[in-house]
Amino acid sequence: MTSNHSRPSRRAVLGGAALTTLAVATGTGTASATPSTGRATWPTEFPLPDGWLPEGIAIGSRPYAYMGSRANGGIYRTDLRTGEGGVLHAGATGQVAVGLKLDRDGLLYVAGSTGVARIHDSRTGEIVTTVQLTDATGHFINDVTLLGDRAWFTDSRDAVLYGVPRGRKGAVRALPLSGDWVQTPDVNNANGIVGTPDDRGLIVVSSTPGKLYNVSLKSGSATEIALVGAENVANGDGLWRIGRTLYVVQNRLNLISVFALDARATTATLRRTITDPRFDVPTTAARFGDRLYLVNARFTSPQTPETTFNAVAVSL
Repeated sequence: MTSNHSRPSRRAVLGGAALTTLAVATGTGTASATPSTGRATWPTEFPLPDGWLPEGIAIGSRPYAYMGSRANGGIYRTDLRTGEGGVLHAGATGQVAVGLKLDRDGLLYVAGSTGVARIHDSRTGEIVTTVQLTDATGHFINDVTLLGDRAWFTDSRDAVLYGVPRGRKGAVRALPLSGDWVQTPDVNNANGIVGTPDDRGLIVVSSTPGKLYNVSLKSGSATEIALVGAENVANGDGLWRIGRTLYVVQNRLNLISVFALDARATTATLRRTITDPRFDVPTTAARFGDRLYLVNARFTSPQTPETTFNAVAVSL
């Protein structure tokens, strides 16, 4: 598994009848390989409400996917076994939900785009707390990972990471990026984020110009990860790591690049790529079993209340 869940559980709150059930059809789709026994009949494609504008997805130890909305910060929960789902949190005007991560205690950490992070109860959808990461304008809190005692958020428009204590209280730690980090004005920089294999640092992808960095948790110094077999990771978005295997979702390229990391995460060697005809600008990924689940943000399509959206699964 990734380092997303490196802290022991405090409570299990993942059950629940708090969903507003919607009539959604079970998708069929195809993945690149047959899932493990017992999951072969699970759908590999399932719908989201029209106009949902998804970008982030989170899955915990149970077969439920949580997907945020850029339209109003809503959270949609789908049962991976059936493809059926419903709105867990209705959202509100001015809210945004992009990157998400689910902790073992049932708290769902949500990147809120405009300078904030929110923590939800994944059973009820209730907002437990809203954390103001920065008061300045022009920020884009984009993605999040769980490492040690903090949830770490990226800011695509500023060279800084934010560490929010896992739980309900505690001071936010701002970690300015230095070293090899290059901040390009007026475009998205830091995007996806995961822990390093030794859990001592963070791997961050810069969407523009498409580089991977190993960031020290102590100092914020970023060391560019040397790529072998790939010129760059242009349009790099969500990251997922299993041991020393790193999956990089390259959104507008409709591609997942699979890299092998060295022990210190200083070099990433391209091993293969994953493509699928159902990809329509996939942004972030989450793992359950031997599958990766991704949401299609469809950035190249009209972003209207009538636009259809879905999530798909591919084999690892």
